[in-house]
Amino acid sequence: MSIMITSKDNEKIKYTKSLLKSKNRMKESKFIIEGYRILTLALECNADIDYVFINEDFEMKNEHLKLLRMLENNEVKVYKTTNKNFKELVDTENTQGIIGVINFKEKNIEQSIDSSQKFVLVLDRIQDPGNMGTIIRTADAAGVDAIIVLKGCVDIYNPKVIRSTMGSIFDMNIIQCTQEEAIENLKANSFSIVSSYLDTDNFYNTVDYNNKVALVIGNEANGINDELISKSDILVKIPIYGKAESLNAAISSAILMYEIKKHII
Repeated sequence: MSIMITSKDNEKIKYTKSLLKSKNRMKESKFIIEGYRILTLALECNADIDYVFINEDFEMKNEHLKLLRMLENNEVKVYKTTNKNFKELVDTENTQGIIGVINFKEKNIEQSIDSSQKFVLVLDRIQDPGNMGTIIRTADAAGVDAIIVLKGCVDIYNPKVIRSTMGSIFDMNIIQCTQEEAIENLKANSFSIVSSYLDTDNFYNTVDYNNKVALVIGNEANGINDELISKSDILVKIPIYGKAESLNAAISSAILMYEIKKHII
């Protein structure tokens, strides 16, 4: 049973709208997911759903009613509001009429990365939300054990990032930390740091990788920072056969992840 809210000045409406800003998401440890499919995935992955908002049209489809019953069975509180109010809670034009507010906990790298893991992805100043989401989704598909997101990257709970992950945000072990913390932990756990770098003679498919790899992917425009390059054990590049200067960060990461995965299975 949903609780109807009609006033745009309602505190729950205003609070939910505030979560569209990164600083408020970090302060409250909550983020918004939007859409029927990703709410279904959130339930399947046992995500910590705080509450849900639906618009006036959402209950018109049978599959939507089924999802609402699932939410009720999981004791998730559902609020219903006007279509006009609902538009203020989303950043998309063609909404499916449902959002969920998810609780998250910041992960400590010492507790999240250990000697049992073999494949870690390190992201250095990835700025584009679409790239970030696609990289997280690809890492999930490629069997990466954990993703380290260094300071300077786009907020992983940005709505555009969440949409691009296609649900993988719930499956992946994602840690946000400083570069110094990441390097110290990876070295302590015997990871070989492999960085994507254009100024090297090592092609990615001709290298002998160790059985524990931390793959570093850098900023879309500037690549990996100099300190990380200096701390790397192996530098690799993807050959460019045409006239393009470089590959998109998400595409590069996919090629490298799947190649490395072959060596550490």
